[in-house]
Amino acid sequence: MLLSSLWHLAGQLCIIAENRATRGGNGLTEQKPTPVSPERYTEEYFLTACEGYEDFLESDGENLSRRLAAAFELASVEPGMTVLDVGSGRGEIVRRCALLGADAYGFDYARAAIQLSRKLLDRGSEGVPGVMALAQADAKNHPFPDRAFDRVLMFDIVEHLHPWELHASLLEARRVLKDDGRLIIHTAPNAWYDRYAYPVVRRYRQITGQGNRYPADPRLFLVEHNRDVHVNEQSLFSLRRTLDRAGFKSTVWLDSPPQHRQENAALAVLRYVLFNWPPLRWFFEREVFAVAWKK
Repeated sequence: MLLSSLWHLAGQLCIIAENRATRGGNGLTEQKPTPVSPERYTEEYFLTACEGYEDFLESDGENLSRRLAAAFELASVEPGMTVLDVGSGRGEIVRRCALLGADAYGFDYARAAIQLSRKLLDRGSEGVPGVMALAQADAKNHPFPDRAFDRVLMFDIVEHLHPWELHASLLEARRVLKDDGRLIIHTAPNAWYDRYAYPVVRRYRQITGQGNRYPADPRLFLVEHNRDVHVNEQSLFSLRRTLDRAGFKSTVWLDSPPQHRQENAALAVLRYVLFNWPPLRWFFEREVFAVAWKK
């Protein structure tokens, strides 16, 4: 009975979500919200809030977090490739590419990111077989020539760009990507989780006495900085449409962090259903991945 009710609810939510997307068009209007200021991305942000900071600090920049590692694996970086990291943050992705023998280029519009990256790359440049280069630049204007890269990486940057900015950035990614190249994206959270599933999860946690950990605004959950810098979360379907409009074919899918919870059998079964059965999983999975290529 419960599973049947959840299935019906998920179906209704799918209809609502798609109707909202249809009414909202493609998210591109004549109005262009002001970009998030680069001044919000301070050294404190990169070392206390930005994805992967704990692994970065613990390993002195050597290790990637679980989801950065998962996204990086999709790129299949090989020696001799040219790789661009858009919104390169602390620089660990650039360094990882160069360690594999690729020529790696990263750029970020935040001065703090470039300063942190230079420290990392200068400290660990000896014995690295690939090129490592950095620039301070805007994601809407890639400072590189056409068809220059085998891989373009956009890890945890999509949600920081307003729709008009994201479209411009994807057009630039397409321009600098080689005809047989690949664009790799990771973004979180899944917009449908925050919009539709999170209130259900929060209500359940309130009933079980854990509601104080779940603020009303999902952007304040775990990482409070997200309220100020997340402006364009994506769902499975919105990211697919966004890539299509920018001239990409794509494979887009959802995933979630491992759930190592001690719970009774009924809750374990419910969790399995929510995270594995469509359409329910379209709402409860937290992360969005994509591999895209030119049409």
